[in-house]
Amino acid sequence: MTARLHILQPGPQTTVQDLGRHGFQAYGVPVCGALDGTALRLANALVGNEAGQAGLEIRLAGPAFEVVGGPARLALAGAQARIEVTLGDETRRYGAWRAIDVPEGAQVRVGALAGSGCAVLAFAGGVDTPPVLCSRSTDLKGRFGGHEGRALASGDRLLLGKGKAQGPCLELPSPPRVAGEVTLRAVPGPQADAFTDEAVAAFFATPYRISREADRMGMRLEGPPLAFRHGADIVSDGIATGAIQVPGSGLPILLLADHQTIGGYAKIATVISADLPLAGGLMPGGLVHFRAVTVAEGEEARRAREADIARLVASLVPVREGARIDEAALYQANLISGVVTALESS
Repeated sequence: MTARLHILQPGPQTTVQDLGRHGFQAYGVPVCGALDGTALRLANALVGNEAGQAGLEIRLAGPAFEVVGGPARLALAGAQARIEVTLGDETRRYGAWRAIDVPEGAQVRVGALAGSGCAVLAFAGGVDTPPVLCSRSTDLKGRFGGHEGRALASGDRLLLGKGKAQGPCLELPSPPRVAGEVTLRAVPGPQADAFTDEAVAAFFATPYRISREADRMGMRLEGPPLAFRHGADIVSDGIATGAIQVPGSGLPILLLADHQTIGGYAKIATVISADLPLAGGLMPGGLVHFRAVTVAEGEEARRAREADIARLVASLVPVREGARIDEAALYQANLISGVVTALESS
């Protein structure tokens, strides 16, 4: 029997995502997919999956679920979080960046994320929802893909793929970490000439704060308004993930995985693909800087990112469990020998 997940508590926004729905933007269909594609690929590697198999994307805090119909192997990547696995009266606690074997009937709870606002929970065999347009990713705006085209809810049941875990559980000895303010590299344009020279210089010199208006579609940024030469409106054209639109307010919007396919506001810059995983993990209230790079530098950064992911996957090693005390064995053993009582008569 194939293992399933019975969702007990879904978390703030947990969705099924893979590497995206490519090739359909000409028909108005967003790419979607994991905000942090690197986390998805590493989580899949930890459980022995192919890189693009579907997992659960977690925002801010994770879900709670029961594993039924068989055991499951899972791994969390992209952020730190406490993972509790409860079977009967016993609860074991684990961290991220390692595979965990969960027995049938156990309940799993993933706590609040730290270090990033986004993480991916992968399962051996993947999350087996019906593919739509060659992808299992959830399109929240279009309401299709994933599980019924929406975020998970209590009572949902998700089927896992038939692939079985092979070999020992793996861990990533040196996971990637992000500390402090984030700097995203961006190529100026395609409508940088719609802004004054002072506005372009200010954009790349001023830190912006992520506003509360942030979701999988995009993030509004708070900071000094940017000035236009003639106005914000342009003839609508195509939008790439990472594009930074600036509406009439002069405040930028960083567009993410669920972005619309065309738009009519000038775009001052586009975040390079190598830095999109960092962008996907930004949280409201956080600060972000933008640094101008050329197209050639962006391409080189993508190659370096791919090499880094390959290095991380190659570094996976079997988990070294910490020593555990067998209390039952201790109670049965004679731990003290040769005791002399002080009450013995001389």
